[in-house]
Amino acid sequence: MTVFQSKIDTSSDDFLANVEAMNGKLAELDLEFRKVLDGGGERAVARHRKRDKLLPRERIEMLIDEDSPFMELCPLAAYGSQFAVGASVVAGIGVVEGVECLIVANDPTIKGGTSNPWTLRKILRCNDIAMENRLPVVSLVESGGADLPTQKEVFVPGGRMFRDLTRLSAAGIPTIALVFGNSTAGGAYVPGMSDHVVMIKERSKVFLGGPPLVKMATGEESNDEELGGAEMHARVSGLGDYLAADEQDALRIGRRIVARLNWRKKGPAPSAEVAEPRYSSEDLLGIVGPDLKVPFDPREVIARVVDDSDFDEFKPEYGTSLCTGWATIHGYPVGILANAQGVLFSAEAQKATQFIQLANQTDTPLLFLHNTTGYMVGKEYEQGGIIKHGAMMINAVSNSKVPHLSLLIGASYGAGHYGMCGRAYDPRFLFTWPSAKSAVMGGAQLAGVISIVSRASTEARGGVVDEEADAGLRAMIEAQIEAESVPMFLSGMLYDDGVIDPRDTRTVLGMSLSAIAGAPIEGATNFGVFRM
Repeated sequence: MTVFQSKIDTSSDDFLANVEAMNGKLAELDLEFRKVLDGGGERAVARHRKRDKLLPRERIEMLIDEDSPFMELCPLAAYGSQFAVGASVVAGIGVVEGVECLIVANDPTIKGGTSNPWTLRKILRCNDIAMENRLPVVSLVESGGADLPTQKEVFVPGGRMFRDLTRLSAAGIPTIALVFGNSTAGGAYVPGMSDHVVMIKERSKVFLGGPPLVKMATGEESNDEELGGAEMHARVSGLGDYLAADEQDALRIGRRIVARLNWRKKGPAPSAEVAEPRYSSEDLLGIVGPDLKVPFDPREVIARVVDDSDFDEFKPEYGTSLCTGWATIHGYPVGILANAQGVLFSAEAQKATQFIQLANQTDTPLLFLHNTTGYMVGKEYEQGGIIKHGAMMINAVSNSKVPHLSLLIGASYGAGHYGMCGRAYDPRFLFTWPSAKSAVMGGAQLAGVISIVSRASTEARGGVVDEEADAGLRAMIEAQIEAESVPMFLSGMLYDDGVIDPRDTRTVLGMSLSAIAGAPIEGATNFGVFRM
């Protein structure tokens, strides 16, 4: 039997303390999520409703199939910046008429749905997800174009947003635009470059320049309807393919468009019978403690995520600080790499490299569960070849062609973050638990390194180290690194696709694997030169 036997005592003091700490982090996250749900604030929302308009999440809810989930992506984008948390756009994956779609909805309650630098980055990330996973794109458009005060950061890179739409279409991935209000300047090019366009009578206004701009540029007098009204575009310009009576009708038409796409996935289907894990997802709140120096067994996480808690471990006696093995999640086969004791040694790197090659040989997606402080340092390990062995693992991750999923549950530091398929290595999806931290190294270590270098420089010049100043410098740097390595900060920077409640892990991974199966899954045949 390969069903994992849990050793966790859910009534122990340590477990209960971990649950309390995790619930505290979830409460902090909830405060930020509430800001996202508030949109542009009470007054802006009331003004929007007074116009008899639906909010972006209400539009999404009416678009997707009844009682189906919506996996929101990058909800904390722009956290810590001058812009609204969420970056003025709601994005995620939802099922429309049985078809998984990438849905992007402007939030017109925030500066009229204009795109600031973080809006752009979030949309570009979503375009990448749609392309990699062959997901039809449905844009719920109501946008004033670029946020003019930050146009220098939006205009030049913003062209990629429209380029992506045309490339999606060229790749045979449908793009659908439902226009709910004013879509000006750059906002006009989303319907302009989409395959299917729905406009709403007396509501949709699509033009490159509104009446004031036209007056300034040409001296011509015109009104909204003449320049870009829905009926004009449906009857005269031909930009509008469908003319809806109201928002609900536009969403109905959008659903019918998706229903007629004759869409088929090109990846493997899941197994018909799926057994739930044998242990409760509630236990996931107490496995990882607030002190990431305290080790935990990642198999306890795996047992609460994979089907029937069934896990075939690969090389269990070799390279034991990295756990590798095979399982299924919601019927989809996966190979799992999970850090067991934090540090990666040469044996772990070589084990990971072989395992990644095996996954590519069998076209099996890979799931990386991060809890690593990086590759081991020191004279013995350098002489033993840790650089070339770590490079071998990173080479395998870089050139692997099967889809990768990454989940940061504990530490994710240094080159270990790279070897475990961090953001720069293009995992199809990357999610984070509230317990995770990621940086070049831990705050105390980084502060210590800077202190040592600073002291050596002072002494080399014949100076005397000011111990009080050095202690202050270390404390300041450590505090900065700690603040910059927490999940909300990283999510705000779009270094992940969302911070998730640990109890939702199985659902999120299952939805991600289902989305991945939209595209063919084929392993690599060439990994380049491995240094032996």
